[in-house]
Amino acid sequence: MTDLRYDRAPGDIPSEELRASSLPEALIYTIGLVVAFVLTATSFWIANTSLLWPGGVGLGLAVLAIAQMGIHLVFFLHLTSGPDSTNNILALAFGLLIVFVVVTGTIWIVSDLNDNMLIPSRDLMNMHIQH
Repeated sequence: MTDLRYDRAPGDIPSEELRASSLPEALIYTIGLVVAFVLTATSFWIANTSLLWPGGVGLGLAVLAIAQMGIHLVFFLHLTSGPDSTNNILALAFGLLIVFVVVTGTIWIVSDLNDNMLIPSRDLMNMHIQH
């Protein structure tokens, strides 16, 4: 018999046999809220401290942002690697793909527009001033 306690996210509604041994739903949300608050406070501390190497601040904020997303996915959206969450994970992956395509396409288009923008040269500006 497999141990079903590890095949669900915190806060998932357990089956009747697991209901007696699981934590209350409010406690799960409170734990998630406290951990999210600690990660947010740490992000503000990292951004405003001089104790870290300046080049490492961006990396530290990125790591904390990824950890924050993980906390939200597990504690509030109840995503797991179990078979019940397959459609949710696929929907999340598709959403991330769409966001990546939109952001990358926007950066590409704006960069291309910037490269092709007609910028008057200094000689052209001097001719305009002389007349």
